[in-house]
Amino acid sequence: METQQQLTRNLLPEFNQNLVQLGRSPSTILAYKSDLEQLVNYLEKNQVQFITDVQQSHLEGFRDYLLSQNYTPKSTSRKLNAVKTFFRWVKDNSHVTKDVSKDVSHPETEATAPKFLSPMEYRSLRDVIRTDLRIAAIVELILQSGMRISEVANLKMKNVKKDHLIVEPYATQPERQVPVNEPARAALEEYLRERPKTDSEYFFVSKNGKQLAVRNIRASIDRYMEKADIPRYSVNDLRTTFIIENLKRGVDLITISQVAGHKRLSTTERYLELAEVKDPGKKIELEEL
Repeated sequence: METQQQLTRNLLPEFNQNLVQLGRSPSTILAYKSDLEQLVNYLEKNQVQFITDVQQSHLEGFRDYLLSQNYTPKSTSRKLNAVKTFFRWVKDNSHVTKDVSKDVSHPETEATAPKFLSPMEYRSLRDVIRTDLRIAAIVELILQSGMRISEVANLKMKNVKKDHLIVEPYATQPERQVPVNEPARAALEEYLRERPKTDSEYFFVSKNGKQLAVRNIRASIDRYMEKADIPRYSVNDLRTTFIIENLKRGVDLITISQVAGHKRLSTTERYLELAEVKDPGKKIELEEL
């Protein structure tokens, strides 16, 4: 059959389109595209071009190759998730008769507790970013609302209201409203005054007026973490800081869970021990950090 002689590389655009149709987030689609191109390059260097020629041993070799190239077990596992998703799709669409990725094991990873910044540390971060109004607004928004970095990158101008933001539905996340307090509102307004003139629908844009990519946000904040002498933290830890500080200050679990976009209350409850809080509070308004 013709479908059994498909070049693996030629299937990637169709798979990416399938992700779009499923409503996967732009950052996920971009990451999967990069991971699978890396896989295909590896396979082709090993003279494996056709999808029907790919064996479990080839995918295990790719996993071991990544580890040998100093990718962390966590990063390797994430890439392997993309590979497994792709090969399930390949089988479901009858390009092969067997999912050869099914029994490929993930590398062992050590579970690490989420990290969060102390008030002194996030004040130090504020000090070093105060002249970069775009990054300052992003940091303030995450600290005050717990938004995910992908949600910040995909925030649209039309969804920024006076006292709240609208996070549009994506993947398995429903639409939700995120309150904007005074510090976040002030930071957003300052950024708007210097935002490049552009027709882009996105709130945060690059100097050339294009949507600001997640990787660029992450890289910028990493640099400022270094300048603030807190290099052990990342942008994701700002979201954790929002949750921890509100738990410590007695904000109701349900309020925090809804604003953060947790699908289950039990996800928010897991942070109680990290925050050293035994009894959840009853406040229904978020605290200013």
